[in-house]
Amino acid sequence: MKILAADFVLPISGTPINAGAVAFEQDKIAAVDTKKNLAAEFPEIEIEDFGEAAILPGLVNAHSHLEITLMRGFLDDVEADFYSWLMKLTKTRGETLTEDDIELGAMLGALEGARGGVTCFGDIGRFGRAGFNALKTNGLRGVLFQETEFSPQNENAAEDFAKLVENFSALNETETELVKIGLSPHAPYTVSRKLFELIADFAIKKNIKISAHAAESNEETEFFQTGAGFFAEIYRRINVEWNAPKISPIEYLNEVGLLKAKPLLAHCIKVSEKDVDLIVETDSSIAHCPKSNAKFGHGAAPLEQFLERGARLGFGSDSVASNNTCDILEEARFATLFARNFEKKQKFLQAEKIIETATLGG
Repeated sequence: MKILAADFVLPISGTPINAGAVAFEQDKIAAVDTKKNLAAEFPEIEIEDFGEAAILPGLVNAHSHLEITLMRGFLDDVEADFYSWLMKLTKTRGETLTEDDIELGAMLGALEGARGGVTCFGDIGRFGRAGFNALKTNGLRGVLFQETEFSPQNENAAEDFAKLVENFSALNETETELVKIGLSPHAPYTVSRKLFELIADFAIKKNIKISAHAAESNEETEFFQTGAGFFAEIYRRINVEWNAPKISPIEYLNEVGLLKAKPLLAHCIKVSEKDVDLIVETDSSIAHCPKSNAKFGHGAAPLEQFLERGARLGFGSDSVASNNTCDILEEARFATLFARNFEKKQKFLQAEKIIETATLGG
């Protein structure tokens, strides 16, 4: 047995403990109490006291892309142009980085998170095995969401779905108690309706966790509402036809059945009250990524509204290519400051709820 003590112990699900301590046997917590009480209960155990510090549960990074950790800073020269950013990322990952590079990057990203107190990741990867191995090797907990390729055409849905299931199954055979495998249909603007329907049906039948990017920008909303703008131009360049559903991206995900799978939705910046209702009513969850959102100038998600409505919510760093750090306490700080600075705020968010979101919420 070991006992760790500090000026503060934050159980999160209970009241903070001044001059607290935690006793544990191997990987199991045996007791949480004041240092004085644990010293009396276990007099033979030496206590390691960290003094002016806080002991709290591990942080949760609800949205990351560990496999592109080596691109930290590499895309900053095109971050003002999201199309150029996406194209440079895709080309570099597909043509320049080797599998060993991607594996190394994922390993370094997982270690960076662990050094910052992250013990659990919701990681999305096109090369899923890289993030999967990084989590397992470093003893971390999490879900690796195997991501789809770019697949906007219905006629390719069956073939692309078969490839996705093949990649998923190969990883699923070696999942562990700590690291599970899920699926990630990348985003409403990169995955066809048919492929979304196939993935949603498969996930519901097999009880597979799902994560997708959603409602990330004004351009995405415009694409779905009017069929025009930034993403329409991308489709035009690659000769893909698009008929706008004239609804929000969140409504679209509900329409194709994805919300029935209770997905983890990354970003959710451009959401209406109806969108938030759908997310809450379907028991879907949100990964709030304030620094990445701000880096692209996409705006600030309505954190206060999410909390008020009781949405399932955690913080995510996104990739270090779109953030530059994997630091969930810093994400929590940014999220709080953005929310406090919102002109129409109804509440002044406090640390207690924010720390809960960064740990138990995730």
